[in-house]
Amino acid sequence: MSDVQLKGADRTVLVHLDSFNLTEREEPEEFKELAFSAGAEIVSFVSIGRTQPTARYLIGSGKAQELRELVAEQQADLVIFNLSLTPSQERNLERTLDCRVVDRVGLILDIFAQRAQTYEGKLQVELAQLEHISTRLVRSRTDLSRQQGGIGLRGPGETQLETDRRLLRVRMRQIKARLEKVRNQRELARRSRKRAEIPAVSLVGYTNAGKSTLFNAMTSATVYAADKLFATLDPTVRKIQVPDIGPITLVDTVGFIRHLPHKLVEAFRATLEESASADLLLHLVDAQAVERDEQIKQVNQVLKEIGAEQVPVLEVYNKVDLLESVKPHIQRNEQGKPHRVWLSAQTGQGIELLLQAVSELLAEDLFVAQVQLPHDLARLRARFFALSAVQQESHTEQGESCLSVRIPLIDLKRALSDEGVDYEEFVQRYVQQ
Repeated sequence: MSDVQLKGADRTVLVHLDSFNLTEREEPEEFKELAFSAGAEIVSFVSIGRTQPTARYLIGSGKAQELRELVAEQQADLVIFNLSLTPSQERNLERTLDCRVVDRVGLILDIFAQRAQTYEGKLQVELAQLEHISTRLVRSRTDLSRQQGGIGLRGPGETQLETDRRLLRVRMRQIKARLEKVRNQRELARRSRKRAEIPAVSLVGYTNAGKSTLFNAMTSATVYAADKLFATLDPTVRKIQVPDIGPITLVDTVGFIRHLPHKLVEAFRATLEESASADLLLHLVDAQAVERDEQIKQVNQVLKEIGAEQVPVLEVYNKVDLLESVKPHIQRNEQGKPHRVWLSAQTGQGIELLLQAVSELLAEDLFVAQVQLPHDLARLRARFFALSAVQQESHTEQGESCLSVRIPLIDLKRALSDEGVDYEEFVQRYVQQ
């Protein structure tokens, strides 16, 4: 699908650069984990300090020659850089090193290509890959004869390179059209869940924070979970029961990572919109990660990019079984609302605390009360039944209806407005204290 796709067990040299720009600096351990997740056989790890990049190789020409000797000595098939390379830098390095060169974006794209299982996921990855290689599409020679005159030499008026680019554009348009259909189908599914009054809770977090393990523990599902970056790519939706709330949909999503390639954010927008439309986000955090604060910052940045920064968030600190003197518990803010939950998805400790916190946060938007309605509000009573809001009904000696009502607050206010009843008056006169 792409010229950057890696083969399993490629003999690989990793090149980590202490970037001249601190905001672009990547972590070496995370880099190794990415290469491992892609299936690379790491034969050497090189760290290079650079104060200024060079236009030709990114690294200096002397370092490029040293790297060439290392590649030959290790009989490496592939060199991966832990920063983004320009198309010209990638080509220059391949000529000098005499092997394939992949940058960080190409590496992440390859992992996504390996993990995609669904039709939608494969389309999204292919689109991101095509957008990536379209800037790197060159030929050492082009079929210029097709532009010459003379018998037998008249062609369509474009070089082979131009033909390849045109075919890429056609394929990209086809994929975008298909993904637009997927987006519309997802929107219809979301509207259906809203009409059914089923709250949506979405799991988000840095890659390898344990989202799929937690998802499996909460739903008894069998989503693939492994100690690898981007072990899960395709979103999974399951319905679970939450105390005092009833059924909710829980969504497991793709993990985020620092400097997530913009091409992937765009390509996976249809999938990521599941998080943007959720009623509550469970932001899973690896509690024992050294870069924990930076990872939280990166996830929040991606949430902002997809328009999900306004969705209520409950932070879930996972892997407390790996911390000393930390037990599963709920942390509350100044208003007494759940703010963080500490648990272990692997052992299952603290799962019940998470469900309790989710119940409390979702219940804020629910109206749950005993209501006594007179005869003149019979239409409102019928409206409650139509909305499946009545859990139990009895009658007084005067024939008034006593209802146990559980209904989203927004639906209650809409029903009262339609019947010409003021909300505050309704609470004072008809709700039993």
